[in-house]
Amino acid sequence: MSLVLRNAQSAVPVRRAPLRRAVCALRAALGASRFDVGLVCAGNALMQRLNGAYRRCPEPTDVLSFPFHQVAAGELPLPRWRDEYNLGDIFLGVEYIHQQCRETGEDFDDVLTVTAAHGLCHLLGYRHDTKPEWEQMYQKEAQILEELNRLTGSRLRPLTAGLF
Repeated sequence: MSLVLRNAQSAVPVRRAPLRRAVCALRAALGASRFDVGLVCAGNALMQRLNGAYRRCPEPTDVLSFPFHQVAAGELPLPRWRDEYNLGDIFLGVEYIHQQCRETGEDFDDVLTVTAAHGLCHLLGYRHDTKPEWEQMYQKEAQILEELNRLTGSRLRPLTAGLF
């Protein structure tokens, strides 16, 4: 179905077409192409407000995911109506990600894509609060990024590599 991408910040230029293509390919790798996804590129102020309101952590972050359905890790939702074919919304903290990339020397567009993959996994019930959850999420991220790498010739790796 559709991917709605909105750039709600002006601090960092975002190449929307490549990001859109990557997220569509990642959604296909998850078997979720028939589901809508909202993707918002946000600045630090919005990410800080959202993180404070929903996670009680009032500081900017790289990604926040808001699933439309509550599903077990890796399960696809079973919608009954057309308007329920929605995975949810992902907020990418592009200003935060850009700052991190300047510090580490990583490619901003690559990290943005990997962060979107992480957010998509969260929409499908993956978590990383415990080591077993992290291992399951890491495997799924690695799998879908490998598919994207195969399609694009890139060499992307999951965000959560050193979490546990």
